[in-house]
Amino acid sequence: MNLLFAALATFVLNMPFGYIRHGFKKFSFLWFLAIHLPIPFVVLFRYLFGLGFQLYTYPVMVIAFFSGQYFGKRIRIYYEAKKQKN
Repeated sequence: MNLLFAALATFVLNMPFGYIRHGFKKFSFLWFLAIHLPIPFVVLFRYLFGLGFQLYTYPVMVIAFFSGQYFGKRIRIYYEAKKQKN
């Protein structure tokens, strides 16, 4: 159950970073920060939820990380398209 909560927290944390990342030029310094800045928080979540660093937790946390980034990017694309439509 702790793995589920940690993955959900990771997913929610990464959504704004994915939203921000889509606005920056690819491979720029700010784009790089938008990807790597949440990593210490993910490590903190692992510690707070008592996950440690067991091997079975890695795929779940990596999927939560990247899907949060992706979902944030999709939200930005949706709102940009909606803004241009009006």
